[in-house]
Amino acid sequence: MIDHLIDRIKETENPTVVGLDPTLVMMPGYLKKQMFEMYGKTPKAVAEMFVEFNRRIIDEVCDLVPAVKPQIAMYESYGPDGLDAYIRTCAYARYKGLVIIGDIKRGDIGSTAEAYGGHIAGVDIEGEHYDVWKEDCITINPYLGVDGIEPFVKTLRRDERGIFVLVRTSNPSSGELQDKMMEGTYMYNQVADLVSKWGKDTIGKYGYSKVGAVVGATHPAQGMELRQRMPHTFFLVPGYGAQGGKGADLKGFFDKDGIGCIVNSSRGIIAAYKKDPEFADVENVGPEFAEASRRAVLAMKEDLQNAF
Repeated sequence: MIDHLIDRIKETENPTVVGLDPTLVMMPGYLKKQMFEMYGKTPKAVAEMFVEFNRRIIDEVCDLVPAVKPQIAMYESYGPDGLDAYIRTCAYARYKGLVIIGDIKRGDIGSTAEAYGGHIAGVDIEGEHYDVWKEDCITINPYLGVDGIEPFVKTLRRDERGIFVLVRTSNPSSGELQDKMMEGTYMYNQVADLVSKWGKDTIGKYGYSKVGAVVGATHPAQGMELRQRMPHTFFLVPGYGAQGGKGADLKGFFDKDGIGCIVNSSRGIIAAYKKDPEFADVENVGPEFAEASRRAVLAMKEDLQNAF
């Protein structure tokens, strides 16, 4: 999967992943009106808004970016209808040729981890196989150690899927744990070494393993340090845009060939219409709202050129 993701990055010349993290307040007025009239003020109405909102954005950006990253919590909060919207979003993105990174941040052991592994492994029902979630890779929490990782790695050895393990996250309080000293180094370095170990048997044609790392754009010095420490680990980089990260901060995240990571932007792209000067009357914007997402992707692509 990492090889395929890198191929798509090379094809688009753009290491951007669009975070599909919709909220009700992001929805354009026309879409709220349409879905509330059809379904009432219900979870079903919001789920249908999310699907249509995402489709509009995907249609505008699918030729510009290699991947999308839907955050499952935004959908789960609306129950079964929301989860259905998540799956339909993933299926549509795959239909449009995009790599899907399911941001699910799961972490458990034993049979529970095996069950969570169904996100990328699919499920078998008496000889019939189903790829229910339509994800190519997912995010994983490493706190439980190898017991919580091995069930996913088994899938990677067998299938062309991938995982991204939380190593140095972008949120302000991440240092409360990740910057703790352990055996003479920071905890995030200890986790980085484990990630390298877990992925050593899954190296692909570009020299990167199927076990990637989440490394926040808000920590540029540590990102550079981790790139040196993890030469065979591909990075998923949150924290760009709304959280303060910018292209110039990411020079050390890429390798000497200009690959090695994919950079996420969520609100800055999917809610771009709210700040786009082309849409002075935001309250009355129609389906053309997604044109602002395309412009935001192009601006981000240009900004990321500063990192190469």
